[in-house]
Amino acid sequence: MKTLSMQFRSFNGCIRLLMVQQFTINTAFYMLMPYLAVHLADGLDMAAWAVGLVLGVRNFTQQGMFLIGGTLADRLGYKPVIIAGCVLRTFGFSLLGFVDSLPALVAASAATGFAGALFNPAVRAYLAQESGERRVDAFAAFNVFYQAGMFVGPLAGLALLAADFRMVCSVAAALFLALTVIQLRMLPDRKGIPAVEPGGVLADWRTVVGNRPFLLFSAAMIGSYVLSFQVYLALPLQAQRVAPGSGDAVTTALFAISAAVAVTGQLKITAWARARWTSQRAITYGIAIMGGAFLPLLIGEGTATGRSGLIDWTTVLAPLFAAVTLLGLGTAVVYPFEMDTVVSFAGGRLAATHYGLYNTISGLGITLGNLTTGAVWDAAERMGHPELTWWMLVATGALCAGCVGLLARSGRLTARPEPELAPVAP
Repeated sequence: MKTLSMQFRSFNGCIRLLMVQQFTINTAFYMLMPYLAVHLADGLDMAAWAVGLVLGVRNFTQQGMFLIGGTLADRLGYKPVIIAGCVLRTFGFSLLGFVDSLPALVAASAATGFAGALFNPAVRAYLAQESGERRVDAFAAFNVFYQAGMFVGPLAGLALLAADFRMVCSVAAALFLALTVIQLRMLPDRKGIPAVEPGGVLADWRTVVGNRPFLLFSAAMIGSYVLSFQVYLALPLQAQRVAPGSGDAVTTALFAISAAVAVTGQLKITAWARARWTSQRAITYGIAIMGGAFLPLLIGEGTATGRSGLIDWTTVLAPLFAAVTLLGLGTAVVYPFEMDTVVSFAGGRLAATHYGLYNTISGLGITLGNLTTGAVWDAAERMGHPELTWWMLVATGALCAGCVGLLARSGRLTARPEPELAPVAP
């Protein structure tokens, strides 16, 4: 933690505010969202299709509007778009706790999703511009705060549920309201660097879509997002399968381990990788580690899965814990270099718009990847060969890493030159 404190203090006040802001955003978000489905189904007695609709609207609105959010950030400035996102999230979270009709819940869910589409690209572009040549270090520290919020949020939400779900929503909304006030008073105004040739929104989009190295990189990175998302899908399913009756507790432990890897190791991992590899090589190796994270689960197949009686917890859980540790390690290697690379491909111009399209592409990839993973899981269970799911994920990692490596060696991932920026005062 001493290393994190020193790194944190080495950045200027604006960057420190962005990091604390992201911790607060994730804490508020994850104290509410993991428990929303149960509230809708049990608390409001909604049908499963209605629950799926409310949750799906949030995800679709966020993923589908990232490009809009990034474009607005580049055109209007980062601060107003970040503030607008926090105001919308305050409104959406407040509604979720105090309405019970389906139209109102869908509206609240849509507001919550669009809020994320507004401030996510803006925050990352703001951080990239403000940190200058220290982008990789800044994104590494940023990820520590990001993951810490993901860890603290569910625990805080669980404690607040002892009162009721309205309390959870009220506290989450209050955190976003407080963020709004703080940003209005303390966050400096910053604007992104426009395209070389000025034009309208469509001209900006043509510039981004015409950035071939960026699009190739975005497509190649889809597999990494499919892999990282398995902490929400395949690993919890495996926990339920190998530890019936204790799956929820094991899943909680998986999330804790994943967050702990980033919180305790991110800065050292980034420093180690940066001293030895180029950015593209770090991304390639990191994705390879993410794919290899599912190899330990092949060892665990055929143990105490589904048997009655005593379970050999060490044999059953060790592969799961090894998998989530390696997945967290690989993600920690990739993330700061990945975020830096997106800005490099943008040439420092229209950075938020590039981040917006990048998030949309990865979001669509996650959706298709989840459908595929779920289908393979079901088919593998029917066939009596559960290891097929893990082989598919290992192959996904190998393919993704291979694509990034081949593109890098072919010279197709050549970044655009970035404009000279005035030094930022500490």
